[in-house]
Amino acid sequence: MQLQMASTIATVVIFLAVLFPYCSCETQNTQISKIKPSAAKSESPAPVAAVPQVSFTSVMSAHGCKIFADILLASPAEKTYEDNVQGGLTIFCPTDDAMKDFAPKFKNLTAVGKQSVLEYHGVPVYQSLSSLRTSNGLMNTLATDGANNYDFVVQNDGQDVTLRTKIDTAKITGTVLDKEPLAIFSIDKVLEPKELFKGAPTPAPAPAPIAESPKPAGKKHKSPPAPASPADSPADGPTGDVADSKADKNGAFRYNAGALVVPVLCIWFGHLLL
Repeated sequence: MQLQMASTIATVVIFLAVLFPYCSCETQNTQISKIKPSAAKSESPAPVAAVPQVSFTSVMSAHGCKIFADILLASPAEKTYEDNVQGGLTIFCPTDDAMKDFAPKFKNLTAVGKQSVLEYHGVPVYQSLSSLRTSNGLMNTLATDGANNYDFVVQNDGQDVTLRTKIDTAKITGTVLDKEPLAIFSIDKVLEPKELFKGAPTPAPAPAPIAESPKPAGKKHKSPPAPASPADSPADGPTGDVADSKADKNGAFRYNAGALVVPVLCIWFGHLLL
């Protein structure tokens, strides 16, 4: 009986000795398998949250450029702006007053012309106000396409930064947003590209005065003076020395005539006496 119990116990011990290493190995594997995923997670970098894109039209609407923003939203040009934001974009938005002044001209443009004007106010590169001050010169726009230049000149004017086209000049009046890669500035006029608008005609120079042609040379015929009336002048007669000489002659004539009369009268009386 005791021998049988000892045999049974020995069998159980052997069985446990064989089974224990296997169970221990399975437990360790289970623990490792539970640890590995967490370790892997700790080693991989956390995904970067997508940066929300700024609604530039909303920003413009809230800072005095609502009319421009509304027109842009309703135009295919808005897609052009959207496609360039991530790569760098500078927007020059005309104020509401500037858009009101420009409205009559804008209404007369074709759909393509309106889109070009809107794209003319965007530059496909980020420019801060300080960089605009230091990088004066010709600047292309979103409307630039081959032969269609649609460019303008950035130029300092004292403390102001101006945008000059061949038609007009706008001044930057404020910074709406300056957060790379997007910058938005308000301007006091709508930029008018020369491709769509004509400048004011240059006044023609005044014609030079025409010199009077010289009159042909010739003798001037003066009309004879009107004869003096008897009341205005003394009796006709020469004056001065000429008159004196004539008077002398007349006196001599009268003297000679008197000398002839005396003999004639004597002869005539003598004849009567006979």
